[in-house]
Amino acid sequence: MGPRQIVTDYSRDAVYCLESKQNKPNFSIGHVFGRPIITAERDKQWFQLGMEEAFYLCYTLKCLKIVGEDECTKNEEELWNYMKSKIETFPTFFKAYSHLRTRNWVVRPGSQYGVDFVAYRHHPALVHSEYAVLVLSEEDDNANGRLRVWSDFHCTLRLCGSVAKTLLVLHIGKNGAGDASPSCLERYSVEERTITRWSAEQSREGKTIVENGTA
Repeated sequence: MGPRQIVTDYSRDAVYCLESKQNKPNFSIGHVFGRPIITAERDKQWFQLGMEEAFYLCYTLKCLKIVGEDECTKNEEELWNYMKSKIETFPTFFKAYSHLRTRNWVVRPGSQYGVDFVAYRHHPALVHSEYAVLVLSEEDDNANGRLRVWSDFHCTLRLCGSVAKTLLVLHIGKNGAGDASPSCLERYSVEERTITRWSAEQSREGKTIVENGTA
């Protein structure tokens, strides 16, 4: 079964995907990938995809064709180089994104929570996201410059706690593979760490719980 969607514009930090309403694919892309864009076209539906989402659909799932301004379909190497030119840390972030996706997490942008991604265990319409995800890499100078000082740790954990999410930090190691082509991703490693606030009160041994006036 061939690709179902065609991206016709990828001139910015996002790409735009066209999906025909009359010939719907097996999955609705707007539910777990990208976000719908309202247009006046009745027989077509457009979605805006992030760079990681678009490359994952094209490179990993192979269900997306991406067409440039010259109306020629771009191969994987061309897309890889283009996306690296737009986002210097794209290889690191894509490895983190694909790592979660291949483990059946639904991954969406996390900028509204001050993180790189949020991860859902099930469909976003059914559950809240469980993890707030930050991507770090020593090779990329920590990729996003986060968690270098204690105050950033503290603020991030407080924010995650206020929105009922666990902070998940993904440390990406390139292991000398570089980023010349997508094949380098196979040599990248991912280390997962969850970080939570430690409460002395909640962790105290032998804590006495008073309920209804009795100990």
